[in-house]
This record gives sequence, C-alpha cells and structure tokens, in this order.
Amino acid sequence: MSSFQTFQVFPAIPKPLSFIEDLSRNLWWSWQHDAKELFRRVNPRLWDECGENPLMFSTKVQRERLVDLSEDESFLTHMRRVSETYVRLVLSALDPEKSPYGDGSVAYFSMEFGLHESLPLAAGGLGVLAGDHLKAASDLRVPLVAVGLLYRQGYFRQFLTQDGWQQEEYPDTNLYHLPLERVRDPQGRELDVSVWGPEGEIRSAVWRIMVGRVPLFLLDTNVAENPPALRDITSRLYSGDSKRRLAQEFILGVGGLRALEAVGIHPKVIHMNEGHCAFVGLERLVMCKARHGVDLRTALEIVPRGSVFTTHTPVPAGHDEFHADLVRPYLRHMRDMIGAHENEILSWGQPVGSEPNSPLSMFVLALRMAQRCNGVSELHGKVARQMWSHVWPGVPEHEIPISHITNGVHAPTWISSENALLFDRYLGPEWHSRHATQSFLDRIDTIYDEELWRAHEMSRARLVRTCRDLMVRQYGRRNAPRAAMQDAATVLDPDILTIGFARRFATYKRAHLVFMDMERLEAMLNSKSHPVQLIFAGKAHPKDNEGKDLIKFVVERARRTGLRHRVIFLENYDINMARYLVQGCDVWLNTPRRPMEACGTSGMKAALNGVLNVSIPDGWWAEGRTDDNGWTIGKGDEFHDNQYQDAIESQALYNLLENDVIPTFYDRKDGDVPGRWVKMMKAAMKTVLGRFSSLRMVEEYEKRFYLPAFRQSEELFADGGRRAREIVAQHERVRGNWQHVRVRQPDRDTSGAYRVGESFRVTARVELGAFHPEEVLVELYYGQVHTIDALSQGQAEPMEMIEELGDGAFLYACTIRCSASGRFGYTARVRPAGDQFLQNTPGLITWA
Repeated sequence: MSSFQTFQVFPAIPKPLSFIEDLSRNLWWSWQHDAKELFRRVNPRLWDECGENPLMFSTKVQRERLVDLSEDESFLTHMRRVSETYVRLVLSALDPEKSPYGDGSVAYFSMEFGLHESLPLAAGGLGVLAGDHLKAASDLRVPLVAVGLLYRQGYFRQFLTQDGWQQEEYPDTNLYHLPLERVRDPQGRELDVSVWGPEGEIRSAVWRIMVGRVPLFLLDTNVAENPPALRDITSRLYSGDSKRRLAQEFILGVGGLRALEAVGIHPKVIHMNEGHCAFVGLERLVMCKARHGVDLRTALEIVPRGSVFTTHTPVPAGHDEFHADLVRPYLRHMRDMIGAHENEILSWGQPVGSEPNSPLSMFVLALRMAQRCNGVSELHGKVARQMWSHVWPGVPEHEIPISHITNGVHAPTWISSENALLFDRYLGPEWHSRHATQSFLDRIDTIYDEELWRAHEMSRARLVRTCRDLMVRQYGRRNAPRAAMQDAATVLDPDILTIGFARRFATYKRAHLVFMDMERLEAMLNSKSHPVQLIFAGKAHPKDNEGKDLIKFVVERARRTGLRHRVIFLENYDINMARYLVQGCDVWLNTPRRPMEACGTSGMKAALNGVLNVSIPDGWWAEGRTDDNGWTIGKGDEFHDNQYQDAIESQALYNLLENDVIPTFYDRKDGDVPGRWVKMMKAAMKTVLGRFSSLRMVEEYEKRFYLPAFRQSEELFADGGRRAREIVAQHERVRGNWQHVRVRQPDRDTSGAYRVGESFRVTARVELGAFHPEEVLVELYYGQVHTIDALSQGQAEPMEMIEELGDGAFLYACTIRCSASGRFGYTARVRPAGDQFLQNTPGLITWA
C-alpha cells in the first residue's frame, strides 16, 4: 500500500488514576523507586514481562484491574504521594530571577543516550553516561536541554551461534510504546528540520522525550518526504558505513541546533559529548551571525567561548575522521551562510599545517569550536593531552588545554531497591540529592552488617535467578535438547563468590586475562570449601572480528567439562542486565590494558551497591582506589610487550584472588556474615557517593564550565557585541604580527651551583616588534632536566619588564628560588595576553 492514514488508540484509564498516564510519559519514574513500585503494584508479573515499560504495560493491563485500583485507597494514597513528589521535583517552574542562567539554557548534544532499556538509543558507556548526565541535571534543576537522534532499530540485538560466534539483528522499535511526542510548531503543525547533503535536502522529524525536567529532542529521517536511502540515515546507531555516519553527525549537529531554534530555544552554552557533535559549531556560527548581526571573525571568537567539549576516547582510532571529499558537499551548502570557502571550513577540523585534502577530524573541529575541553578521568585527561599535543606545537604536554572532569553515576538509577531502602532509613529519604559531607557518608558505617549483607544476598539471589532464565532462553533459541535446557536452568549457585565481567568486548579490555592459567582458575572455581563463579556479558562492534573472537574464546572456556555451572556468558548485554549484574555480583572484574580505559563507570555502579572492584589501576579506579574499598591488579606499569604484560598481570590477578579476595569473602568468624568484606562494601559505597556521583559531576561541569561560559557569552553579546569585536581586533593584531616576536636566551646574574633556599635573578632580551609589553606574557619556564631537550614538572614564572631597550626590544627579569635539589633547566617564552582561548590558540607561542 503506497499511502494510508494512521491513528492511535490508548487504554481507557479511570479518572482517579489519570496521573498514572502522565507519569508514564516522563522518564522521571525510571529513577524513582517509589514510582516504579506504583507500576509494579498494578500487576507485578506483567510489569516484568513488559520490561518495565509503562506504555506497553498500560496496553496489556486488564480494564477490570484498573477499575479495582481506582477504588483501592491504599493504592490511591501511594499514587498521591508519588504525584506530590512529581509536582515538586519536575513540574514546579524555575524562577529566572533566581537562576544564575536567567532565562538561558545549556544544550547537551550526544550521539547516544542510555536512559532505560526500553529506549534503544545507546551502545555502551558513552550513552549511559549521557543518560545519567540528563537525570542529574534534572535533579539539580540545571536548565538543560538535550539533542540526539532517534534510531528506530537502535544498536544491534546480540545472539550467539552454537559455536559462540556473535550475530547481530536489528528489530524495529515500536515507537508507540515509547514516551515520544512529535514536536509541533507555533501553528500546531508537526515540526521538520532540513539540512542539505550530497543527494539534496534531508528532512528530519523532531520528537521529544521528557527526562524529568529535561527535554530530549530526537531527530528522525524516516519521513515520507525523504527518498528511501535517506530515510535509513538514522535507522541504526553507529553504522559502519562512513558515508552514513557522516550524514548522522551532520544532522545531529546542524539539524539539532536548527530544531532548538525552531521551538524557540536559543542556548547560551553548548556541550558536545564527544566529537560526533562538532558540526553544531558550524551552525552556531550561522545563527550567531544572523541573530546578533556580527561578522564571521567575531562569531569565531564568540562561539568557542560559549562551548564545552568532552572527549571519552583514549585511542586515536576511536575518533571519527572523514575524507575531505565526503565532507565538502555538506559544507558547500553552508559556505554562504557561514561566509567562508569550504576549504577554510575544512581547515578548522585539521591540525595546523595539514594539506587541504587531509581528513576532517571531528575531534580537532570540536576543539576549534570549544574553549573548554575535558577528559573523563584524571588519567584520561593526561592521556588526551599526550595524544593531541601535536595540535598545539610548542606547548608543553602538561599545559595542553585539555582538563578532566571525572565521570559519575546516577545513584537512584543504579542502586538496588534493598540498598535504597537501607539508605532511606540510615541516610534519610533525600540521600540521593544531598551533598556528600564526611559526616553524611559516615552514616553508612552505622548500617548493621547483617542488614547490609542480607540485602546483598537478596540481590545475588535475584541475579542468579535472572541468569538461569536468560540461559534457558538462549538455549531455547538454538533449539537445544531438553537435557541442555535443564542443565541451563541450574547454572550458578546463589551462595558462592560471584565475579562479574560485563562491558564492550574490545581486545584492550582483556576478557581473556582470567583464563590464562586454566589449572589455577579451575582450582578456584571448583574448590570444595571456597568456590567461585564467573558471569560474562558484553557486545563486540559488528565489524570487530577480534572482539567477536574474544567472545567465542570465553564461550568455549565456559563449556569445558567441570566449568559449565561455574562460568556463563549472557547474550545481549543491555541496561537491564547491567542493573542486575552491578547489584548482585560480589566482585567487579576490570582488566583493561592501561591507559586505554577512559573511565569505566560500570565499576562505580557496582561499588555504589557494595560490589568490590578488582581492577587494573586505569580510568576512574586510578583515582578511586583506597586500601579498603577493593583490590588493585598490578602497580599501574605500562608495557610495550603486550604478551609479557598479560603474563605478569594475569599472575597478579590470580595471586589477588587466591590470597586476598576469596579468603576475605569466606572469612565468617562472626557467624555467617563476612565482617571484613562488609566493611569494605561500606567503604566502596562511601567512595562512590562521595566522589563519583553524577550530581558531583554535573555540579562540577556547572561550576567550572557552564556558568563561566554563560557569563562569557553574556559579556560578548552585550552592547551589540562590543567586547567580541575588541577581541577580534586583538586576535587579528596578534596573528598578523606574531612572527616578529623574538626571545634571546636568558642570562642569570650568578653562575655555578646553588643550595636549596638560595635564589638567583634571570634576565632575557625580548623583541616584541609591533606589540606593547602589556599585550604579551613573558615567562621563565623551568623544571628538572628530563632529557637533553626536555624538562619535566616544568612551571612558568612571570617575568617583569624592567627596561625598554629601543626598536621594540625590552629587558625582562624574574627571580628564581631553589626549593629542591636536583638538575634543573630553564628557558624563556612569550605568549599573547588575553583570555584562555586566545592564549591557547595553536601557533601563538615563541620560545627562546
């Protein structure tokens, strides 16, 4: 049929229960235990069968049951309690007079959002982090809006062949079982936005999902106005085809900002969650010119100062690059609006000195379009500075302008219901929104050991039941014989030490490490007195055959005689499965090849529930580990020989398990509660609530990035952009004259060696050409000698102009105090004065 009209039929909800329908259309319920329990009370078995999806659930609940509940005072009281909380936390209006943003907002762009298992909009940690970011922003009442793409087939659904090889399928999602609504323009018409690509106009429908207070706008190219090839652009997340991937990222950035503009949202701050979103900077230039009447040069100063860029990838291959010829057709349609030739626009996404046909790096473009850039853990920030130092030639690595804000997890989303009840009782019902002072965290220590242990045992028992159900379904899909099905129904033991390994199956995550000495492993797993079991889950990228080989390897090991009930691999890892695992395991195993793990938030979710990490000191664990909240594999060494590293660290893992982890778990001197283990569980919980929650993370983004960027944008737009034009003039003057800046080698007033506590004076002749001294920063840079041409732990000391020498030359001086012994070196340099964005412009640094 080439054309037909559609209509939707909704269940008839009794009027006293009308709030249930409102609640089901806002994902706020998904992180409110009391709201989830309200749905569960309607029909517990059906709620689970519907995957905790309230819209699907509502279509299947019997009308008679709803009528009964509409007269059940206990249920109505429960509903009124949830309704009052919903009105207070979600519907109450923000007062622009009291908000530091006034009536402005922050727009958060991301390729994926992991909000709930019923929404197939995420592939892994990046998306789940984005989902937690939105939930925390809602809890904190940050005026944030979010933009992404609507993938009708989402990321793939994983299943394994008989021999353990990963297969992918892409079922269509029933949009009418999702809390989506089409966005409409002021005239009430369904809103579409357009971008232009190589094949002409690409139209996208605009949908909205409410995440608490935060609206998430999603673009969808599956509209009748597009030809079939263009309708498929947003069908799947992370298509391996670079042509489609480029189209997705262009629609996300350019189309996404146009969608916000069309609904009257004009964000003062843009946050790009990974480089996929970098094209938003180009559209922002267009809108900046149009809305504020400034030229391109001025827009290029304004836009980056109001933008934030977060990178999550510690390996160069993980960053998107597109061939210049693929990108040019998209830019050709924007060049007149931007006011620059497509080659100039391309150069914004190419490192300094690149050839015109060099690939466009989405990372470099994002850097160019954002003053504030960060990695997602302390170690990852260091790795990112090292990896991208070539973008800033001449700048010492530790001064590369990439900082870090360590990720956090949204505690109400990931904590078990049993632990949530304990926290309600011992920490107070608002524990998840409280600032984590030490006295507040210390209340966790007052939880009775027996209560915490029983709560955890319930989570482990629930995990084992779930694993058995999933294994039976897996075997059933393969038409396994009855004996195999019965065997699958009895895997695992709810009373023994359970180790979980669940994450994306990439080779650097080393799922194989625990299998390197099968004799030692089998002895641990099959111990009569101290048995252990392993649960694996995770997906490999559809084109990552090495990752698929790793899954096959794990499955083969799990099928070995004697291990079948002790090692399992669960298919189709998703948010729902992750929740069971991080709540019910005893140990969370993490074995990446350092320093390739950017953060690793699954370990935080586990620790939040008292699950103890056994991990390489990489990502968040490098800064989160203490002596009493888990165990660390190795010493954080980084090896060039991967096989040698695997051999060393696998032995370290076995030693930890045999000598520390297993004995501590089974040490039951005080009855059936492992006292030291429970003490470590409490320490792990305190670590995450105190330092690794998404509330802390979003507050840090707000304090360090959002509010400074907002204030800077306000300043630049004031008085018709007067301050922005001043910066343009300054920037052009600096660029036009910087090649004439020279620094002579500095001299000191005394020679020979020094003692700690002594000082000496250093002078340097600086030739500034057309610049005045107040237009530059002259600094002495000194530190310990690392190699013949490099200093370590370098620091900059401002030098003061003490004499004008004529012809644009000046004498600068400073005093250095010797605070430590060792071999030191020093030199001098000049940088432009001004704000951080100007100072950090690549190429604007001159050394002696």
